[in-house]
Amino acid sequence: MRERVEAALAMSVADRPPAGAWGHTYREEWAADTLAAITVERARRFGWDFVKFQPRASCFAEAFGSEYRPAGHRLRAPVLVKAVVPDLESWRSVGLLNRRALDDQVESLRMTARELGPDVPVIQTVFSPITVGGYLVGKSPARVVRELRKHPDLVRPALDKVAEALVDFSRRSVDAGAAGIFYAISGYASKDAMPEAVYRQLVMPYDIGVLDQLPPAAWFNVVHLCGSNLNFGMAHDMPAQAVSWSIHNQGNPSLSQGREISGRPVMGGLSQRGTLVRGPISEIEAEANRAVAETARRGLLLAPGCSVPPRVRDANLEAIASAVAA
Repeated sequence: MRERVEAALAMSVADRPPAGAWGHTYREEWAADTLAAITVERARRFGWDFVKFQPRASCFAEAFGSEYRPAGHRLRAPVLVKAVVPDLESWRSVGLLNRRALDDQVESLRMTARELGPDVPVIQTVFSPITVGGYLVGKSPARVVRELRKHPDLVRPALDKVAEALVDFSRRSVDAGAAGIFYAISGYASKDAMPEAVYRQLVMPYDIGVLDQLPPAAWFNVVHLCGSNLNFGMAHDMPAQAVSWSIHNQGNPSLSQGREISGRPVMGGLSQRGTLVRGPISEIEAEANRAVAETARRGLLLAPGCSVPPRVRDANLEAIASAVAA
């Protein structure tokens, strides 16, 4: 398992490409022990070669004072109760108010990594500072970008504090057993959010700042570009071992194109909201085979392009690893 991942990151070939998938477990993700238990159970049942740890998405905003509550349904995400940055002036008061929200994710990862052992690399999910900023205003990509561009004197100090907390969270996760981080830029890597030149000027320094401060023990770091019409050229300049994105979203490169542009191993190939949800299993297997053929198995970590919806059938997830093992 680890050997397959190491081979893929070296642009080499093991006996087969490593495979893994992830998705929220909305009922279990509110406590460290239940999240760890279901993560381990799913990793073993589905035969993952690596685990992309899936913490509660709202935990980063909760750490800075936003309030969420469970939706009470396995198919529904946490519900926003109160955003900590409801207006422009509120950026001035942003600070780490609820460290426990992040501590729980570190502890849950620790349990997961200890139970799975060193042969199954576990990587911690870390949202980018701009992604966290969007959650702080109520998950509004347009508003946080607009205010960052028009009022950098208010927004930048807040994002600096977010970045500092994310570096600490990443380091503590590695200390807890993570092989690295899955650095998710969700909602901002797209041309629809901002031109690439603007992103590079306003936002990328935060990304580089977090990734450059990862400890040497973090050997398996992945940059995830989330969305459609991606400014994919940015992946080339991100200090990480691999890049993740959805090849099925409009305007995005194929696996081979992404590998060439980024100069890095690629994670993806499977349609997280299409084939993996609808099936049939024969099409999941065909999609996996296309990914393997397109990359000639080199530098490929077979995975969905993003988080798989919780309504996905277990049989469809089981088909991922079995497809590359055949």
